[in-house]
Amino acid sequence: MTPLESFRGASADERDSLALALAEIASLAAVDVMSIYEGDIAVAAKSDQSPVTEADRRAEAIIEAELRQQFPGVPIVAEEACAEHGPPACGDCYFLVDPVDGTKEFIRRNGEFTVNIALIENGIPAAGCVFAPALERIYLGGTGARAGTVHAGDTVRHADLKPIATRAYPDGGLAAVASRSHLCDATKAFLAAHRISETVNAGSSLKFCFVAEGRADVYPRFGPTMEWDVAAGHAVLAAAGGHVLTPDGEAFTYGKQAQGYRNGPFVAWGNSAAI
Repeated sequence: MTPLESFRGASADERDSLALALAEIASLAAVDVMSIYEGDIAVAAKSDQSPVTEADRRAEAIIEAELRQQFPGVPIVAEEACAEHGPPACGDCYFLVDPVDGTKEFIRRNGEFTVNIALIENGIPAAGCVFAPALERIYLGGTGARAGTVHAGDTVRHADLKPIATRAYPDGGLAAVASRSHLCDATKAFLAAHRISETVNAGSSLKFCFVAEGRADVYPRFGPTMEWDVAAGHAVLAAAGGHVLTPDGEAFTYGKQAQGYRNGPFVAWGNSAAI
């Protein structure tokens, strides 16, 4: 059985073990990320004028090397490689990598950036890890979702992480989480049209994780994103009992190679009651 074939129809234990393996890789890559974060951050612009730092490049190289060693034969779609070489073919089973999600938050040094790694199988996340190294907070999504405190470079153990789950919707209205750097008019309109009692702004994939652990109830996103921006957070939220759907209520899927892995709008819900 090849590594690629071994992911198809993986058992619950295998999916949880895979999420843990991705967390170990994220922790390793975060050592270099934090060394740059705590030093001088030199910022360059990519061809689309989005910012990039040496942390993005170094972390992606570490993550790709580890994935190729541990899971040979599985395609990798990673942000910086796509920016430099164009979108690769992915097939129906592949890894998505965002080495530093929330580069603007990284540059601002507000701590709200993450290392994202996810495995996609047949258009949906099978497992993923979101690690916020400056906050020392890690989230895993396999069959179940877990979270806990991890320092960059630490070994990640299931026993040190606690299960997390979405919450029942409160009677007083929904708590929404929205992008700190990309709050567009369509997102504002969604918030105005729903029973929102409070809105919290946050950066990176932490928004998915806030819904996954019951700190918020819904995360609408109508501005542009890429698959590697959201897949790991989607994996965590789905494992915690949540849903990621299009605004029309359809399943939000992956594998959009023809679109350069660009996403359309989505809404991440913590509970099916409001869908």
